[in-house]
Amino acid sequence: MSKANANWNRCLVGLLTLLVLSLSIAAQHSTNEGAPAPPGKLVDIGARRLHINCTGKGAPTVVMEAGAGDFSFDWGLVQPQVARFTHVCSYDRAGYAWSDPGPTPRTMRQIAFEPHTGLIKAGIEGPYILVGHSFGGAIVRTYVSQYPKEVAGMALVDSVHEEGLIGITDRTTKQEKIVRWRELSRGRQIPPLQEAMPNPTSSSNPQQARASSSAQTKVEAPFDKLPERSQQMRLWAKSQPNYNPARSSELFDFFPEELDNLYSEREKSKNPLGAMPLIVLTSLESEYGSADEQTRKRLSEDRKRLQAELLSLSTNSKQIVAEKSGHHIQLDEPGLVVDAIQQVVKASQTGNKLIRNP
Repeated sequence: MSKANANWNRCLVGLLTLLVLSLSIAAQHSTNEGAPAPPGKLVDIGARRLHINCTGKGAPTVVMEAGAGDFSFDWGLVQPQVARFTHVCSYDRAGYAWSDPGPTPRTMRQIAFEPHTGLIKAGIEGPYILVGHSFGGAIVRTYVSQYPKEVAGMALVDSVHEEGLIGITDRTTKQEKIVRWRELSRGRQIPPLQEAMPNPTSSSNPQQARASSSAQTKVEAPFDKLPERSQQMRLWAKSQPNYNPARSSELFDFFPEELDNLYSEREKSKNPLGAMPLIVLTSLESEYGSADEQTRKRLSEDRKRLQAELLSLSTNSKQIVAEKSGHHIQLDEPGLVVDAIQQVVKASQTGNKLIRNP
């Protein structure tokens, strides 16, 4: 073969390679068509990526954990304000928004392991101030039990409690009864952590997920208080195949056992968080669905007692009652959440005690 022919062949191979790459990129853009750009970074945590959005400067870093079914941008009324006085990060749990699906079952230990790994991979040093809303409150408590040296303070925003009540339907009588969620524990061993994704395919049904959300063209209250861009991201994120909060077998399968573990930790130690700064934010306008008046009263009284009981997690704690809020205090009264975070940040920096309300 002549030198000219050899050069031509090499050029041809190069052109074909570029063509294949171009087609691959075009296909990827076609698949992601309509997807908003992630506001943060996609961090590799082991054959999958976690979306982490960090803003602001300073230390300690505040890390915010959303409630069940919620996203990083649902902190859109809080994060910009916190970023004015320190570094703050929100993230999307595995399978939510831009984050790749994660191993199942989705235990709280597994969920806590993922931001722990993502923050390290992203070079974001602790110790952190953890903020957990609702279900996220139990996750941040699990986080501190697994990685105690990484946490300098905590804010619980209308957090679940391990002794919380839940209504279930008795399989035998078909009657609804109220039980403590942790009492549903069957004493099973919680599965070990999985660092890598054993099965890259999602178990969700894409067509079913898209069909369930295709009719939604505007966000529901109280998320309609978010900035317009966040609302559009929410509509997109809820339409994705991997998003399906109803898959309780993945998210809540071992939840009773893990709540029972949190209960055991409190039984072993009067103040499991020691003197760590802790603020408990509690809403007054509780949401009990279609429960009758007697049941609503019982749930409300029990909930108030348990929210106050969370203060015993630390000897340096304080409760703030959100009188004008539903369950999402960060949307109804975001200023309260911002102020609480700032108090925890300052207490962690100075070592001072939180000043309780008179």
